[in-house]
Amino acid sequence: MNQFEDTSRTVLHEGKFLRFVNKGGWEYVERNNCEGIVIILAMTDEHKIIFVEQYRPPVESNVIEFPAGLINDSRDLKPLRKKESLLEAAQRELREETGYVAENMRSVFTGPINSGISSDMLVFVRAEGLRKVSCGGGDEWEDIQVHEVDRDHANLWLSRKQEEGCLIGPRIYAGLYFLNKYNR
Repeated sequence: MNQFEDTSRTVLHEGKFLRFVNKGGWEYVERNNCEGIVIILAMTDEHKIIFVEQYRPPVESNVIEFPAGLINDSRDLKPLRKKESLLEAAQRELREETGYVAENMRSVFTGPINSGISSDMLVFVRAEGLRKVSCGGGDEWEDIQVHEVDRDHANLWLSRKQEEGCLIGPRIYAGLYFLNKYNR
């Protein structure tokens, strides 16, 4: 057994959303307000990829990302003590952030967000059969701008946004790989 397989776990500090943990001498963070993270890979029938842009305080910049969110973080679910599936969370986040709903959603990949510092697991979900039902923009805590970008021009558009000073979330490129793989 290596030192990191030690089962002793100590919570060093716990905040409203995060917990700072030491396990076997390794310090990391885990979320205490959700059960995972969904990244929604959404593309319209017209091959427009749905991106979101929002200001992220930790990096003090606008960031281009795919619609995403936490599983079981909805304030509407808490009083009911109801759990949501990852696909329910993906549908909720897609509608909340972009104003789209998907006819079909399926998981395409799961993996750690940053295994050296966080216990978070990401689930990439492919959304198909999109239909616009509202303007989106996020919940009362968010100010999200929705971008619909032609798949064939996505890399150029991302480069231009970067030149304008936006940061590009690296998960964008993993998501583009999956969108291109499943939409040939």
